[in-house]
Amino acid sequence: MDWGGKRVLVTGVSGFVGSYLAKYLLEKGAEVYGLVRKKVDGGKQKFGEKIKIVEGDITNIYSITLALNKSEPDVVFHLAAQSFVPKSFEYPLDTLNTNTIGTANLLEAVRLKEVDPVIVFAGSSDEYGLVISSEEQYNRVKKKYGTMFPEPEKIPELPVRESNPLRPMSPYAMSKVHGEYLMRNYYYAYGLKTVVSRSFNHEGAGRGAMFVTSVITSQVVKLKSGESDRIVIGNVNAFRDWSHVMDIVEGYCLLAEKGKHGDVYNLGSMRTNSVLSYILLSLEQAGWKIEKIETMNGGKTVDNPTERDYSKIFGVNFEKTKVDKMMLEGDIEFTIKNKGIWVHTDEDKIPIEFDAKKFRPAEAPILLSDTSKVQRIGFKTKYTLEEIIKDQLNYFYEKCK
Repeated sequence: MDWGGKRVLVTGVSGFVGSYLAKYLLEKGAEVYGLVRKKVDGGKQKFGEKIKIVEGDITNIYSITLALNKSEPDVVFHLAAQSFVPKSFEYPLDTLNTNTIGTANLLEAVRLKEVDPVIVFAGSSDEYGLVISSEEQYNRVKKKYGTMFPEPEKIPELPVRESNPLRPMSPYAMSKVHGEYLMRNYYYAYGLKTVVSRSFNHEGAGRGAMFVTSVITSQVVKLKSGESDRIVIGNVNAFRDWSHVMDIVEGYCLLAEKGKHGDVYNLGSMRTNSVLSYILLSLEQAGWKIEKIETMNGGKTVDNPTERDYSKIFGVNFEKTKVDKMMLEGDIEFTIKNKGIWVHTDEDKIPIEFDAKKFRPAEAPILLSDTSKVQRIGFKTKYTLEEIIKDQLNYFYEKCK
């Protein structure tokens, strides 16, 4: 799309992804309006005079109507949300109010105003939630919960396609399912030009300090500078499909241009890596050479854990580490009983301690996207996992200066 002169409204513009998206659109020549709550700082400070800040609250339909009056958008990117999963367990009603009612307010305001923008909704891979990767995992889930709905039609359910069942595992994930269904319903019922993105994890410089990749990279920088002598983390067995934020930003813009209205598209990297590998690769990028890992309790060891592997798993060839492959194939697992992991490097021995308080009440164990559908309209992943980690490390290095 030629964004020159296009009027664009970005809800949640002061957030992590919103700020990247606004800058990208400004560079492309768009006239960008950013919806920001009064108490949120960072409008003109982030973007200078080029962005047109509109104060408002997504939970207040009147303020959304005013934002539409001012912006008269050709495109709306709806990113405003309470997006921190642990917080959604603590404050589920606040999360649902912001994410579900906020989305309903936006759609209803567009309908009542009779404006006709394309609306791109930032959904989430968390909507898929409990994805079954093996018979063993299926049996564990059935034993733990007693039931599962919908039951899997095939095992494994990976890579995750848009037709996969939705089994949300957090109030945040539920709220995104609600928002997506609202988007699709307003297309069918009222003809609004909505497009849903189910975006898998996206990271980069400036990612919120409470998100796991920032928790990891900030601790690695403190370790490197001598401010800390260990890394403290929760579940290292979780696997995520991590993309660079700019890959997702370009994906959103592609969906605004070429996405089929009323439809749903995955945006991701088509690779999956463990939290443990994110830690180990961050240590590598910070200058340590990793020789071996061993658990603090339980006697589990892996030599050369970051050795790269490109074999096919779940029918997909992707870059992963040796320890990723072992975990995905069920050869090793790290539990709270192991207490933590010693990382043996060429310089010293680094402790990774497990903190039981950092484990979520319920968690999706593995996410791996199938982006075939969005690739057919031109989507490509440009950034490697190492490049994502470098951006985050450099961000925290700069903050330390």
